[in-house]
Amino acid sequence: MRVADKAMRTIWLEPDGASVGIIDQTQLPFALRTVRLTSLAEAAHAIAAMQVRGAPLIGAAAAYGLALALKDDASDRGLDDSCRVLAATRPTAVNLQWALADMRQTLLPLPPARRVAAAFARAEAICEEDVATNRAIAGHGLPLIEAAWRRQGGAGAVEILTHCNAGWLAAVDWGTALAPIYLAHDQGIPLHVWVDETRPRNQGASLTAWELAQHGVPHTVIVDNAGGHLMQRGRVALCLVGSDRTTSAGDVANKIGTYLKALAAHDTGVPFYVALPSSSIDWSIEDGRDIPIEERDPAEVAEIAGALPDGTVARVRLLPAASAAANYGFDVTPARLVTALITERGVCAASRAGLLSLFPERQARRA
Repeated sequence: MRVADKAMRTIWLEPDGASVGIIDQTQLPFALRTVRLTSLAEAAHAIAAMQVRGAPLIGAAAAYGLALALKDDASDRGLDDSCRVLAATRPTAVNLQWALADMRQTLLPLPPARRVAAAFARAEAICEEDVATNRAIAGHGLPLIEAAWRRQGGAGAVEILTHCNAGWLAAVDWGTALAPIYLAHDQGIPLHVWVDETRPRNQGASLTAWELAQHGVPHTVIVDNAGGHLMQRGRVALCLVGSDRTTSAGDVANKIGTYLKALAAHDTGVPFYVALPSSSIDWSIEDGRDIPIEERDPAEVAEIAGALPDGTVARVRLLPAASAAANYGFDVTPARLVTALITERGVCAASRAGLLSLFPERQARRA
């Protein structure tokens, strides 16, 4: 995607071939800053502190983090210890475990002397595969937006509501839920995106709004609780969100507040679509209640960052000093509330049968 009319990705191998560059997303939208990662500790911190975030990007960052770790210790024990450190950084996004398992399977059969080069090569391949996957999601999601435009008789803008950030900042490039939006915009379909602010970390207001503005997509930021009102008034043609983990039966874990949007969409008859790469499908879990839900630092609820009139970025406290806060990072939307899932292989019903229609090889494994 483009920033100030310049092509950019969220993560890249630096020219030295031994370090990794990332966009520090904790600085957006007030400053575009990049960070160079050189070690396991720095990669783990980047994931845990959400300098990188979004299920696909977390997986890519973990893959590169393992490559960085093996520079110091490429033994079997070093490989396993590094995987454990990275796996502990974020519990909900299954791409993290997927990427580490993929890397371990690639590296373990190799002698330690060959592992570092192989690790960097595989991490780079995972990034390229992510870009291709998300471009395919864009192509499969585009007809859903085109259909909404046709239902409007080709008049006015297609109004889409999204929650959290599932654009290119959540992936290596393109993104998941925003990928069809970018493709539709580039093909001339008039769009307007309602962007939930997505408390408590404001990924919608800070990240989604920023990248939509960079790409020139019309949008408006709304408070999280305004979505239902807009749906009641006929101001939303469809909802389009991402997923950090999807069960084999189609339940979806996404940023806290997604479930409430799905309930409102169900009540008002608004289609509710979830875009996801297959790497975020957890085939070992059927019931969404079994998905581990990350509980983060209550300070993210109690405090907020913003720009002062002089441009200085500051954090301020929102709550009374004596008040406790709880910070649940995700909630689970049951499959019954999901109109369809959009994957790199196509669109399917949010059900085991629907997913298996796109991924029949999983039926054989289950058997």
